This record gives sequence, structure tokens and C-alpha cells, in this order.
Amino acid sequence: MQFLIIKRPRENFIETMTEQEAEIISRHFVYLQEMLKEGKLIIAGPVTTGEFGLSIVETESEEEAREIMNNDPAVVSGIMTPTIYPYRVSLLRGRD
Repeated sequence: MQFLIIKRPRENFIETMTEQEAEIISRHFVYLQEMLKEGKLIIAGPVTTGEFGLSIVETESEEEAREIMNNDPAVVSGIMTPTIYPYRVSLLRGRD
């Protein structure tokens, strides 16, 4: 499991995004929907402060998670900066 974070390009991004950036964010959302349908995405969304977005993906390897992250339209375009963290679930409601 991998924990992915993508950071916005500027502090007031939501308020100041251009039409081109809005189009890229739309493609980013569709991309995440595709990852969800493929069973790779577990959860995704922005923090309520808007500082960054977070996704958790389940992949066979960190390399596969990096491929998913690096193919995200928001990352490809350069408007979002990605970071990946390998993640292991220690406690889970309903499992423990």
C-alpha cells in the first residue's frame, strides 16, 4: 500500500486557477476515478485547507504506485508536485 500526496502549485490555487489548470484538474479527477474502477485506488481527496491532496493506492510494488502517480495529469502537467510514502496498515476499524 502506498500513501501519495500531491501539493498545489501556490497557496491560493483554488481561487486563482486558470481555465487550463481547471481542465487539468478535471482530467486529474477522471484519472482517479479510473484508478478506483481498476481497484488500485482506495481513497482520494484534498485536505479541507486545500494545501494538498492525498490518495492511498494498493499496488504490487512501490514502482507501480510511482507509475500511477507520475501518469496523473496534474503531475504530468507540472501543476502538482507528488510525494510517495510506502504505507503499512497497523490498525483498521472492523479488522482489529
